[in-house]
Amino acid sequence: MTTIDTATITVELPDAFDPRWNRLPGIQVDGRHITIDPAEYFFRFESSTWLVADWELVKAQLLDVDETTESAVEQLALDFIKNHGESTSDAARVLATAYGVYSYLFREEHLAGLGLPQITADHLRMLREAATLMAVNKVELDGHISNVGPCWFFPAATSVVFDLDEETGGMLDEVYHGGWFNEHRRIESIKAHAALGGRLVHGCQSVPDQSGGVVAPYGASMANFRDDLAEFKAGWIEQVYAHRVTAAK
Repeated sequence: MTTIDTATITVELPDAFDPRWNRLPGIQVDGRHITIDPAEYFFRFESSTWLVADWELVKAQLLDVDETTESAVEQLALDFIKNHGESTSDAARVLATAYGVYSYLFREEHLAGLGLPQITADHLRMLREAATLMAVNKVELDGHISNVGPCWFFPAATSVVFDLDEETGGMLDEVYHGGWFNEHRRIESIKAHAALGGRLVHGCQSVPDQSGGVVAPYGASMANFRDDLAEFKAGWIEQVYAHRVTAAK
């Protein structure tokens, strides 16, 4: 494990998290209050700065802007980040921003149109919580993955925390990185992720294979990202699964 010296991360979010997050090392959940010890929680923690933009500003100035033939939605997001992005060493701010982003992206009004009747409002809550914690993972512009926590490996982490079987965990992972499987949701996701300084990218193929995802800055080397991920993922996935305390349901 690689880690830098850093203080404990503490944040209070608008809603309580599932107490079973305490099954993972280095994280303590007490209702709305979350405490993370980076030295115990992360497999790799080499950077304590993140790029964020104010979520309220994103909602007010970006979410309702339409792309044009001259400016694609990705360009809109990139320009917004250039104009409003801020470097922060406050991980609590990152987590709070992420919770706003994912509360928006995984809101219950989408359930009726998802086409997956097995996905419930409770599953959306799981997605909001896991995606929020994934926001402190980090990829550098050169593609090097500098921060990796258990939630990088979405199906493994959710199986430990929520006692999900492999099929359900994989299905949730598909909803997480699939942008709800349509272009409207993908566009919504691109805009919302501007608040976290980039775009959501994945190492997975069409079927979840535990290659995880992260909000990466625009311009990051995806080739180096892929190669770095391939070197470490198997051993760390095994470590996440080691914390399962109940049989899959």
